Amino acid sequence: MFELTQAGDCSYYVNAPAKIGVYCSRDNQVYLIDSGNDKDAGRKLLRILEQRGWRLAGIVNTHSNADHIGGNHFIQQKTGCKIFAEGIEGHFTESPILEPAFLYGGFPAGELRHKFLMAQPSSVSPFSDPDFPSGLKVIPLPGHFFQMYGFRTPDDTVFLADCLSSAATLEKYHVSFIYDVAAYLETLDAVERMEGRLFVPSHAEATDDIGPLVDLNRKKVRQIADLICTFCQTPASSEAVLKHVFDSYGLTMNFEQHVLVGSTVRSYLSWLHNCGELEAEFADNTLLWKRS
Repeated sequence: MFELTQAGDCSYYVNAPAKIGVYCSRDNQVYLIDSGNDKDAGRKLLRILEQRGWRLAGIVNTHSNADHIGGNHFIQQKTGCKIFAEGIEGHFTESPILEPAFLYGGFPAGELRHKFLMAQPSSVSPFSDPDFPSGLKVIPLPGHFFQMYGFRTPDDTVFLADCLSSAATLEKYHVSFIYDVAAYLETLDAVERMEGRLFVPSHAEATDDIGPLVDLNRKKVRQIADLICTFCQTPASSEAVLKHVFDSYGLTMNFEQHVLVGSTVRSYLSWLHNCGELEAEFADNTLLWKRS
């Protein structure tokens, strides 16, 4: 873990729970693409840069999930570097309580206020800032979270953030976190059409052929949608649908899984409702979903 792998002439990535990109712009000046999940990750990243004789110019965040920005605070405190994050992702990065609050839908219980869902705050600058690395091409990748972005380096390495899960992860957990299912499917289509020398997803192996992994993730979305629609042949509450998803895939409920999978299931319900696949009705002060 935390081994540095060269991906191209000016691109590297660090193997971590969520892969961290390294873009070498010039004169041993580098930018990190994300920063890992906590201060220990930040400490290890700075050690890697020091060993290579690289000078950190900044951090570019793909999105604001805690496992991608968890090293921001430590690194910024140590180096004073700029951190670049865009739009609502920037707001979540500066006010990390927003992530568990959003997932829970209210003030989050203590079990949700930990480093895996709530990073330490860091100050950010937008992508329009003049110090943003000019060599990076910004790629919108909406769907997984509000305004997620990927990045293409000049050597044609494409960092894809969290728009794809590995086959092993899908086999074990089945339900990947998705905020906007419609946008996520559009992103999968866009990624499938992309050309690049090497693709680096945050939670899957780097590859020069991204098509099979895209197809696998798309099929899993359709499978989950079919599971929900079939269950809703009889009107069911959101909680009943959530329990059915957990039971069907052999998942274990806890606070963290309740909000992560629960938020995703509610996103599926909204998407299926917007597509006309599910109808919503209220009975006995309960919101019920039923197959159209």
